[in-house]
Amino acid sequence: MSIPQSAGGPIQSRDDLVHYIAGGAKPRAQWRIGTEHEKFVYDLKTYKPLAYAGQPGIRAMLEGMQRFGWQPVMEGDHIIGLSQNDASISLEPGGQFELAGAPLKSLHQTCAEVNTHQSQIREVAGELGAGVLGIGFAPTWRLADFDQMPKGRYAIMRNYMPKVGGYGLEMMFRTCTVQVNLDFGSEADMVKKLRVALALQPVATALFANSPFREGRPNGFLSYRSQVWTDVDNARAGMLPFVFEDGFGFERYVDYALDVPMYFIYRDGRYIDVAGRSFRDLLAGGIPELKGVVPQVSDWADHLTTIFPEARLKRIIEMRGADGGTWRRVCMLPALWVGLLYDGAALDAAWDLVQDWTAEEREALRAAVPALALKTPFRGRTVRDLARDVLDIAQTGLRARAKEDSTREDASGTTEEGFLQPLVDLVERGGTRADELLRKWREEWKGDLSRLFTEYNFL
Repeated sequence: MSIPQSAGGPIQSRDDLVHYIAGGAKPRAQWRIGTEHEKFVYDLKTYKPLAYAGQPGIRAMLEGMQRFGWQPVMEGDHIIGLSQNDASISLEPGGQFELAGAPLKSLHQTCAEVNTHQSQIREVAGELGAGVLGIGFAPTWRLADFDQMPKGRYAIMRNYMPKVGGYGLEMMFRTCTVQVNLDFGSEADMVKKLRVALALQPVATALFANSPFREGRPNGFLSYRSQVWTDVDNARAGMLPFVFEDGFGFERYVDYALDVPMYFIYRDGRYIDVAGRSFRDLLAGGIPELKGVVPQVSDWADHLTTIFPEARLKRIIEMRGADGGTWRRVCMLPALWVGLLYDGAALDAAWDLVQDWTAEEREALRAAVPALALKTPFRGRTVRDLARDVLDIAQTGLRARAKEDSTREDASGTTEEGFLQPLVDLVERGGTRADELLRKWREEWKGDLSRLFTEYNFL
């Protein structure tokens, strides 16, 4: 989750909120790729998640990463993140490490960034006796096993989440995801991209399903992380059916966000709890705890980071529906969405694929995919069949981008298209990463999930 935002001055009117989001529009030549990926960090001796303090500990991890030029981000006396150029490392509520990568021009650069981060964190974790696991949901740990990170916004969320959904604390402490942030060129371009992103998010969820365990046993789902999001806080999550209504644009999204409950306001280095009050209340001066506080554009930027639909709009579009996974799979998610959204012909083809789906069909797809993944039925076919169509479009889009890296000699080849090949292979096999883990649990591991921490450490 985000660190405090810095943007603009006092809010004069609703138009300022619209202009803030609309100001993210960029010409195609300036479109970039930003990839975020979270992973669990654990003690190699106990297989338990790291506490903030202690050895090994999260604070020691953050301090160790500074040898590579990362600068500390502090909250009071606590280091709670790192920054370097346009990238950052932040902590999720349970100590999950998140790299929010820099905006980059190509998937080759994205994968190079991921590989550099892997090398750095491997060095530091190895010295401390820590391991790193990429998976969508904590496979063995209970909520009581997690330490609470010293971030003020998380204390507010811990108190508020159980009031609005059944899985809020599960989401905060026990999930990891991979996300990608992409640009838009205009309001019309944003509308088409956000609609495609929302409609096809269940396909991405199925392709990246990788969370079949909970507290040491199969949980009945292939993407339990995705199931968790069905009951976190539906006032700020979901498939956003209004995005598909005629007339949708920046203003309609602002009206939605104005009524999404807030968590906090950040002032003078501290978080002020206003959980449950709306941003509309803030603008109207109707929050007693904030008497005399002048709303700032940075408050709006912060608020947009606390809205969690399957795809969300800020000054970029963020695709959010993929389980955390192994390092080599991180580059596949941006490859999928760049292929679909960054080439005009591919975007048109993707929109043609989904434009006649009803809101009920989109919701039904979203509801079924966590348990069934590629086997989910849809319009007389399956999501596996749909995934083939989607990957064909994405491959065509990447081919048209023609972004080559002649220095690469690995399996991805010299074009961006190669980054999708593992997903193509997965669809042809017809099984997800979660299916593979379940098979190992039953056959090779004989129900012993400690094997996951040894065999998948840093994979």
